[in-house]
Amino acid sequence: MRNTFIFDMDGVMIDSEPFWRVAQINALHNLGHSITVEDCVRNTMGKRIDLVAKTWCDLYSLNIDSKDLEQQILEQVATTILKDGKAIDGLLDLLQYLKKENYKIGLATSSSWKIIEAVLYKLKVEDYFDEICSADDEVYGKPNPAVYIKAMQKLNSKPEECYILEDSVTGMIAAKASMAHTIVLTSDVAAPKFAIADTRYNSLHLVIDFLKN
Repeated sequence: MRNTFIFDMDGVMIDSEPFWRVAQINALHNLGHSITVEDCVRNTMGKRIDLVAKTWCDLYSLNIDSKDLEQQILEQVATTILKDGKAIDGLLDLLQYLKKENYKIGLATSSSWKIIEAVLYKLKVEDYFDEICSADDEVYGKPNPAVYIKAMQKLNSKPEECYILEDSVTGMIAAKASMAHTIVLTSDVAAPKFAIADTRYNSLHLVIDFLKN
């Protein structure tokens, strides 16, 4: 019996992936390098911010400390979330359904606490979550399952009792490695890259229908 639902954040609760890409493109532009949205998707989507910064520093031999690049990206993303962030359609309906059905609800994200706090403040959903975990607090970020395992431990749930909602390949791999039932939210449900997911949906309303059935 599954009684626990764990959310990723970027891309399943808030459409913040474009904010991350713009922040990376702007930061690299300021350092004299031109990257595209496709470069961001291919190289950094779903990764923890330290790995994002290190990836660009390594790829372009940047003359900047990766920690400084991290902070530049984080500042821009947090500011943009507070200004323009919007919940993914159906998020509140899903949270209300989970709460009504007495699910334990967790959040386990690659994002830093600065971003988590900005998202929860903007969307006004913090009270729905029983536990919140950031991969910043783990030795390894996704695709390592550490942040999901930590969330399960804090929720006192076993993997077989959990659903995890993800949107990226990196996150899906982490979720599957934690041994939970992995749901991927994607506009391209037939994409081969998501083949190992247990279920795939293109809307949160369909996730609710799945849980009801």
